[in-house]
Amino acid sequence: MSVQRQTTIIGEVSKGESGLWVRDLFGGGRPIALKAAGLAPDTVVELVIDDSGAVTTRVLADAGSARAKLYALIARYGLSPIYPPEVLAEAEACVANPGIDDPSLRDLSALPFVTIDNEDSRDLDQALYIGDDGAGGNIIYYALADASWYVRPGTALFADALSRGASYYLPGLCVPMLPRPLSEGIVSLNENVDRRALVFEMRVDKAGECVDTKLYRARMRSRAKLAYNGVQRYYDGGEPAIRGSEFQDSLDRLAIVGQQRIARASARNIVRYNRSSVNVSLVDRDGIGFTAVGQPRNACERYNEQISLLTNVAGAKFLRANVHDEELRAVFRVHPAPPQPRFQSLSTAINGLVRQRKLDPKIWGWKWRGKGRETLSDYLERLPEGGEDHGVFLAIQRQALMVNVRSTFSDEPGRHYGVGAPVYSRFSSPMREVVGIFTHKEALEALRGTAGHPDDDEVHDEVIRAANRSKAQQRSLTKAANKLVIDDVLSRTDEDAVRRGTVLGVQNGKLYVELTEPPLEVKIYLRDIAREHRAHYAEDGVVARVKGGSTSFSATIGDQVDFSVDGYDAKRDRWRLVPTALDEAPTDKG
Repeated sequence: MSVQRQTTIIGEVSKGESGLWVRDLFGGGRPIALKAAGLAPDTVVELVIDDSGAVTTRVLADAGSARAKLYALIARYGLSPIYPPEVLAEAEACVANPGIDDPSLRDLSALPFVTIDNEDSRDLDQALYIGDDGAGGNIIYYALADASWYVRPGTALFADALSRGASYYLPGLCVPMLPRPLSEGIVSLNENVDRRALVFEMRVDKAGECVDTKLYRARMRSRAKLAYNGVQRYYDGGEPAIRGSEFQDSLDRLAIVGQQRIARASARNIVRYNRSSVNVSLVDRDGIGFTAVGQPRNACERYNEQISLLTNVAGAKFLRANVHDEELRAVFRVHPAPPQPRFQSLSTAINGLVRQRKLDPKIWGWKWRGKGRETLSDYLERLPEGGEDHGVFLAIQRQALMVNVRSTFSDEPGRHYGVGAPVYSRFSSPMREVVGIFTHKEALEALRGTAGHPDDDEVHDEVIRAANRSKAQQRSLTKAANKLVIDDVLSRTDEDAVRRGTVLGVQNGKLYVELTEPPLEVKIYLRDIAREHRAHYAEDGVVARVKGGSTSFSATIGDQVDFSVDGYDAKRDRWRLVPTALDEAPTDKG
């Protein structure tokens, strides 16, 4: 296997006494001389150096742009978008020999599969087709990219994927776990090309209950790359391109099965949080700044999610049924139920908020135990969403969400509280999570009754560690990226401009405020206000007050607050946000 004879470097342009040079962002900061002129310092560039020493330079991000800040962020986290030569060589070999003509594959290319994802998604892990089972139910064919066939333990590809753990996503920038010739090419379930897939064939009855599951490898062909919004427009009566297509009936059945599964989840008291998602992207292809748009998840997203959840539960049940096999190294995702004291604290906070705001306790109150008790799921589902108390609705949703504990990957099966399943695994993202690759491999070996890799015990432990590490890293990365977006939004706010938001929480001397537009969460620090005005502050989890001399301010969870931006505190690395009602009479309703 030949290794490519060139070196790729991504770095930041700097200017020294002898001219321009590049600081390698992902190679220990080593300096590299740069002959190209006209590049401003802090520009992010890609250098490709061949055997002769010739250098090709490509600008990736202009100095000071949002895209440049994202490159600096992934460099800080050590998330290199560059792959070692031996990894790229193995990827090239996979592309040259994709295994599509494997005679052991079941041929499903006649079924009109489609992928449904975000408009800009290029790594397509899943495709689906749903047909009639002939008995009033449906047969779901859920095709998952066959990454485990290409990326095997003992290869450079697997070792690199293990070191990364997962793909990482930021606004307008992705660091794939697998090289793009795989993640966006031969492994991705792109439209109008044959692909290998692990298929879950699941029969659901007329009530949406899964009564039979089969797993096998197959050859399939996606007919179209669809987006959530486009399919939703079809459900709403539009999108003429879908009408009359060979996959129209499948999409109709997706809505039926999705609604059935959602109804079953509600009957099992699975909590569904009514929160809008925030889609953050770059302003334009040059990545000058960020733009954030909030929108509720549409029905198509929820239907598609239900199929993914069903698949992961079915896969976990298969693993659990075969866990007695000494050759099987299963990986489960476990999500414990919140401790009982958290429900008590939530109930106390909600009912305190109801009293403070003089709301009707029959509508807004919640009893989590005792006579007249109500599940959290039922309570959240019945809350009125619109009207003058919409801020209270949003705040309660956030407070309920904060009750949860985090899920983890484990070698022991356990309940997943968030899904409401006795066991759960991660089959549905095999290109984006190394745990998916390993889980596919183990399931297929169990099906065939074949032994795994000699080092599977050690690899098994490493996969679980990598899966948990990458989850934590993505959380931290998302938080850091959100801060970049908030910094960008607030830095473009005029000094005299007033912004509005809803108080979603009061804790540790801070107001947690969701901006009205864009719907991002910012913090107003009560201690800063009090210190500035020689006042005192107090908060009890529901109401926050600042008072001293002529200064008086009060805010209750669910309130709308107006504030201005009073500069940036470099020492504390945060913005100073000042309520505009600071010197007015108290606004609390108690």
